[in-house]
Amino acid sequence: MIRIFNAAEAAASILERAPLADAQVPDSWLATWKDMFGQALGVEEAVAAIIDAVRTRGDAALYEFGNRLDGVAPASLCLEQDRLEAAWLALDNETAAAMQLAADRVHAFHERQPVSDWVYESADGTLGQLVRPIEKVGIYVPGGTAPLPSALLMSAIPARVAGVPEISIITPPASPAGEPAPILLAAAWLAGVPRLYVSGGAQAIAALAYGTESVPAVDKIAGPGGLMTTEAKRQVYGQVGLDGLYGPTETMIVADESADPEVVAADLLAQAEHDVLASAILVTPSVRLAESVQAAVGQMLEDLPRAEIIAGSLERGSGIVLVDSLEAGIGVANQYAAEHLCLLVADPDQWLDRVQHAGGVFMGHHSSEVLGDYVAGPSHIMPTNGSARFSSPLSVLDFVRVVSLFGLNEAGAQRIGPAAARLAETEGLQAHARAVTARRSRS
Repeated sequence: MIRIFNAAEAAASILERAPLADAQVPDSWLATWKDMFGQALGVEEAVAAIIDAVRTRGDAALYEFGNRLDGVAPASLCLEQDRLEAAWLALDNETAAAMQLAADRVHAFHERQPVSDWVYESADGTLGQLVRPIEKVGIYVPGGTAPLPSALLMSAIPARVAGVPEISIITPPASPAGEPAPILLAAAWLAGVPRLYVSGGAQAIAALAYGTESVPAVDKIAGPGGLMTTEAKRQVYGQVGLDGLYGPTETMIVADESADPEVVAADLLAQAEHDVLASAILVTPSVRLAESVQAAVGQMLEDLPRAEIIAGSLERGSGIVLVDSLEAGIGVANQYAAEHLCLLVADPDQWLDRVQHAGGVFMGHHSSEVLGDYVAGPSHIMPTNGSARFSSPLSVLDFVRVVSLFGLNEAGAQRIGPAAARLAETEGLQAHARAVTARRSRS
């Protein structure tokens, strides 16, 4: 059952996110860490110990942690392109066609992102920017409760469009034999990745950051993951760059009377299906819609295979929020800063300018968030946990560096040099000032 809240009740419950650092850890994890490391550890300490072990012991640590943390060691830490191609060729035609459509649309969207060199000339010389791809990128693809080939395509393809020369995909083993899900191998081949590495969790992030005998060190790590993965990304930042730190996935739907209750219910259930920690929230001024959606969710939940996971999500961080008006609903959405914001209203264009904070905005009744998950085109890797206030979805921009270009001529240096020298003197940096005047005296 999905609950109905008024705005004040929701603000004190489902709209109030806990920091990632405060996430509850299962007792079984704590017991495993104590057995492994000989003392009681929290998440931060356990992840630090795992990272240190991978730095010092390399592949051996990846095999050990695979066994003890994932329940299965990788059969091989590296799968070459022939294995990836074989997995692609083994797909049924319908699945292969769907994945090809997704890949084509993701590629087409990211090719349109404006990232380029530019230079302008003035009387003082040349200024501009150079855009260069990051040389080595690691992409983490979570295993979790279901393999996610879409996550692989949504991260690897923007990196390829950016021109990254070396892309290292890493994902946990998913079978008792220590192999990843075959569909992930197929997705890696479709994305044009030459090989795939097999490891999960904090140890995979450590391997990408520091390198092992089998896994090459990278310059930047991208991709979502669970609690341990996210904490590991936080700890290796500085050694490598990061795309972001992601929490559980979330969708907020702002809807009016024009919305179909069964469609809204289906969208909420689709979000809740991800994980018991996922959040699926409807915000509406319509009591009729709220009650109809509540009833539809209860009916539709019964025959879904992941009903237990969905029920956990609906109980924990999901719900229906009644507000006084659509304007108030947009205000709630801006405060929440959802990963996915769906405007299921009669005239979404009327409200778009008022949206300030969201990872992605899904406009109108036909723009299902699920289409964004798979085939629309923009990457579905978006800021979560309120970070849409200052972060953006994964894109080509995450895989390039901008280099500023300075090409002043003699006249330009003479004209602006005195101002630079004076500012240097006000900061007490005489050597800076002399570096300017030395050129003036020689010209």
